[in-house]
Order: sequence, then structure tokens, then C-alpha cells
Amino acid sequence: MAEEKRADQKDHKKEYKTMSGLPLKRIYDPTDLEGWSYEKQLNDAGEFPFTRGPHSTMYRGRRWTMRMFAGFGSPDDTNQRFKFLLKQGQTGLSTAFDMPTLMGYDPDHEMSMGEVGREGVAVASLEDMRRLFNGIPLGEVSTSMTINAPAIVLLALYVALADETGVSRDELRGTTQNDILKEFIAQKEWICPVRPAMRIIRDMITFCAKEMPKWNTISISGYHIREAGATAIQELAFTLADGIGYLQLGIDAGLDVDEFAPRLSFFFDVHNDFFEEIAKLRAARRIWARVVRDRFGAKDKRSWLLRTHCQTAGVSLTAQQPLNNIVRTTIQAMAGVLGGTQSLHTNSYDETYALPTENAATVALRTQQIIAHESGVPDVVDPLAGSYFMETLTDKMEAEAMAIIDKIDEMGGIVNAIEAGYPQREISKSAYRFQKEVETKERILVGVNEYQEGRESPIDTLKIDPVVEKAQIEAIKNLRKTRDAQKADAAKEQIRKAARSDENLFPTIIDAVKASVTLGEISDIFRQEFGEARDSAYW
Repeated sequence: MAEEKRADQKDHKKEYKTMSGLPLKRIYDPTDLEGWSYEKQLNDAGEFPFTRGPHSTMYRGRRWTMRMFAGFGSPDDTNQRFKFLLKQGQTGLSTAFDMPTLMGYDPDHEMSMGEVGREGVAVASLEDMRRLFNGIPLGEVSTSMTINAPAIVLLALYVALADETGVSRDELRGTTQNDILKEFIAQKEWICPVRPAMRIIRDMITFCAKEMPKWNTISISGYHIREAGATAIQELAFTLADGIGYLQLGIDAGLDVDEFAPRLSFFFDVHNDFFEEIAKLRAARRIWARVVRDRFGAKDKRSWLLRTHCQTAGVSLTAQQPLNNIVRTTIQAMAGVLGGTQSLHTNSYDETYALPTENAATVALRTQQIIAHESGVPDVVDPLAGSYFMETLTDKMEAEAMAIIDKIDEMGGIVNAIEAGYPQREISKSAYRFQKEVETKERILVGVNEYQEGRESPIDTLKIDPVVEKAQIEAIKNLRKTRDAQKADAAKEQIRKAARSDENLFPTIIDAVKASVTLGEISDIFRQEFGEARDSAYW
């Protein structure tokens, strides 16, 4: 009866569906939840399968961490932005690195030309790391680093700085993104092929499990998968499949699952489809809990918990009418909170043009603070629970994602699937479908294909002075001239020997950065010893 409607009622669309393509009924009622079990599919927050959240009190007990992305220009520039954001009430640091750093090149490499400090901070040496965190107590802050292919080098720099400043390694708190699988699936910022890259991550997992128990070694990242054009369902499935791959990696390295699984964290995109994004986060917790407990035999409840950072969708921001992006970001942030995220970054409205200005970053941070303190939303745990629509949508998201995960398992796991190009091709198809919907106006983007304005009003943007690149190039050249060359060469040789054996690479890299060996030099050893990656979907 619920689907019946009067003959004079008209629909605005021929069909209604989520952004992932799931069909939507006009109205949902108790028949949609026939056979549904509160204990099996929902349960209380903090109880298996954690659909409603990993903690019983959720935001009543602790607000989500407001972690604004920051990184531009020189380490000194970003250090000042860190301090500005901390003064504005930010509760965790999140570091964005420039393209040369992400790709494992020093500022003076020919591939770095014109890119140094442009879309993140340039860090290539221990001296750069000292400047980046000058005056910031590493033992008191939680630091996230968005770095993947050379993540082992950046974390080694952080550890070396902690050692130098007297901060115990077991007190360091934070996260390295370090998700190389999603690089091969989506973002394409790599150094060596997937299998040696996984070996590098294995060495980080085993080292950190013993010496850095508060550090999240990997932030398994669906964000970049979604930004590349995946649907919410594909983001959910491929991200959790990556997580399964990392669990297997740790177990194959001889670790008990409960030794390292509690320190794995996740990172999801929050896009425009409000209810689908909430359902995605709820389904993610449920799937992960069941996989870790039932498939991998984890006994520790902490291993079952999917703890996640979320970021509003950069790909949803438009250059047209950029102030509209404040509204988009607010809706997405609200979905992240209602979905139960543990940490949140809100994008700035000017990011389609450049890295955020201080004013734009402040508006983005204030968006979170208004949700936290004025909306009332955090006062009730999972307030949408029990909704016929929300529970049906969560169940559908789980079922669709599990079908993809099962297919990847049939292929022999995520590494095999990546080498066969499966996730890459599926994402490309979804991105193409989305663009066709925009071009045919099946999907309306306000200010882009509808409600356009004749002339766009300019906004202030952050400009990176070319002097930054020049200064970073001079600094790295001077470092190589003034360091103890014999000590640096010996340290590089130790990395090379470890790469050729099964020795853990991490201690040798910590020693190397302390000897002023640079990020580019260490990455070159990886290229020489392990080879360079090519996209398996197209090569």
C-alpha cells in the first residue's frame, strides 16, 4: 500500500536512485524490514557489529577530532598555518605534502620543477621536518600525514625528530596514510610496483606494532577512490578489500591479528547524497567487524572496530559560484557526523582554485564547530537508527559491497585484482557514467549545468611565491654539501642491503635520515632495487 499514490501526483524524475544507482522507493514502511534483527544488524553503539558507532556514548563522551588539512610552501609556512589552526580550536594536525614529496623526489630533481610547495608542503630532509614542527610538542599532538609511496621515509623523519627532541616513540600519536593499494587503484602516486610496495608497508606494520603502539600505521583510504569517480558502493567495497589485504599482509608477516588490527584506521569521502553517505559509514563498520572477527579470528574487541576519519568531497566542489561550496560542505559534514565519524576535515570553498586561504580555512573549521555546538546533532547517538529507509539502505549498501568483495576474493585477493586492472576499470566506468549524467542534465549541479550566472565574482586565493621553490632547492643542495658524506653513503648502503634481503627496512631508514640522507635518495634506492610501477589497467 505504501507505494500507491494518487493519479494526479507527478514525479520530477523518470526514476529515483542514489548516486550509486540503487533504486529508491517513494516511501518505506515496516514491510521493508521483514526478518530484520536489531541484535544482528544494528545493536547498541559500542556493541558488535558496531553499526551505530564504535563507542557507546559517541559524541557525548568525546567529540570527533576536527582535523583540518594544512600544507603549503615551505616547512616554515606550514608551521605557521599549524599554529594558526591550533589557536582557532583545531584538535589535530593534518599534513598535506607537495607533489614532489608525494612522488619521492627532492626539490632539485627535474621532475619537481614548478611543483615545489604548490599543493602541499615540501619536506625532503630531517632539517625540513625540524622546521615543519618547530615549537609544536610531538608528545602532545596527534599528527596525520597524507603520504603513501614514501610514507616510510616521512614517518622515519618524524621518529628521528622525536628521538632528537626526547619524545618516546611509544608516546607518538597519529596516522600515516600509507595506503599504497588505493594509489594503484585510484590516485596513481607511486614509486615501485605493488608487491615490493606491500613489503615496505609490512616492515612498517611490524616495526610500529612493537615500538609505536599509539600510531595508526595505515589509514585505509576510500577517499581517493571516490574522488577518482567511484560510487559510494565501490568506495566501500574497494576500501574494505584493501583492508583485508593489509590484514593478510600482517598475518603473513607472522603477527597475530590482534597485535596490529587495532591500529588500522580508515578514511572515507563524504559526498552529496546525504542518506547514502550515512548508510555507507554504518555498513562499513558492520562489514569490517564481521570480517575481522569471523574471517580472521580476531579476539580483541578493539580489532573489530572500524575507526574512521572523513573528509568532505573535494571532487564535488565547483569553480562556478564557489560560495555554494560552503553549503555543500556543510551538508557533507553533517552526513559524516550522523554516520559516526571519529575525525573530520571540511574542505574550504576556494579549493577548486588553490590551496585554502586562512579565511576560507576558518569558515570550514567553523562549519564543524557550529555542527558540534549549535545543531544538537551530536547529542543523540545514531539518531537515524530504526528509520525504515536508513536501515534498508544500510542493508543494501552492505549486500552490494560484499558482492564486490566476494568477486575480489575469487580473483585471489586485492593485489591480484589490482594487477589485473579490475578496480581501476570499474571506477573509470562509473566516472564516465557520472559525467554523462551531468552533460545530459540527468544530474543537476547547481551553478554548473543549471542556475548559472553570467559573470563569476572573483575570490581571494592563496598564491605560492616562486621564491619558496628556489629556497628549498638551495637548502637541499647545501645539505648534501655540508653533511658527513661518508656517513650518508654508509647509511644508503645499509638500506640497499636491507632491500635485497628480508631485513626490516624501517630501522635502516631512520638511521639514514639521521645521517641527512634525503627523501629523494631513499626513493631512488627503491626505484633501483624494486623497479618502477606502471598502471596495470592500461599497460
